[in-house]
Amino acid sequence: MSLLRKIFTLIAPAMLLALTACATGLPTQVSRFQAMPAPQGQSFVIQAAKAENRGGLEFSQYADLVRRHLLDLGYREASGPGDATFVVTLDYGVDNGRERVVAMPDLFADPWDYRGFGYRPYYGSFYGGFGRYRSPFFWGWHDPFWDYDVRSYTLYTSYLDLNIRRTADNQSLFEGHAQARSQTNELPRLVPNLVEAMFTGFPGNSGETVHITVMPDRQARTHG
Repeated sequence: MSLLRKIFTLIAPAMLLALTACATGLPTQVSRFQAMPAPQGQSFVIQAAKAENRGGLEFSQYADLVRRHLLDLGYREASGPGDATFVVTLDYGVDNGRERVVAMPDLFADPWDYRGFGYRPYYGSFYGGFGRYRSPFFWGWHDPFWDYDVRSYTLYTSYLDLNIRRTADNQSLFEGHAQARSQTNELPRLVPNLVEAMFTGFPGNSGETVHITVMPDRQARTHG
């Protein structure tokens, strides 16, 4: 295998997908419905949507990210649900993934390489002249149009749901859903990016879906 072909083999998945939650950022789709009041020191508590996450160390790590964003916006943390203006419910997860197969033309295949079959291009007809028919071995056994690099990979879909309700009357004030596709299913890598995307432009326009890419330096770029 030539050096150029080796290089192409290594970079082809990145060229095709650009979906990994690493140096290239995590493209995320965020949908939000909101009737949030302006921050005036209202208090909040954060709870897990799933019972199995309540009190867990992993959930606490993600809840702390949400807490920091809310504090930065001007809200304050309450000592408990009874003292809170809002109850913030957090949920997250990732699916089992789907296998994908991608075939790309091999740009470095040699169309004159016949793999030792002994056939060569033949422009004559079956009858020895230059008529309308060509030999069935015109392209030999190594037709350049058959040269493809085939790659398979697993594509995962992760999500984060953030809901905020007013404790006084249980009125829903914010319903947010963030979803992303990547080649990793590691929640410690995915959830922080999903939280960052959720709070980019928070609370956003009600009923609007935006596409946000969170970069490694935690700076977000919004693509309407």
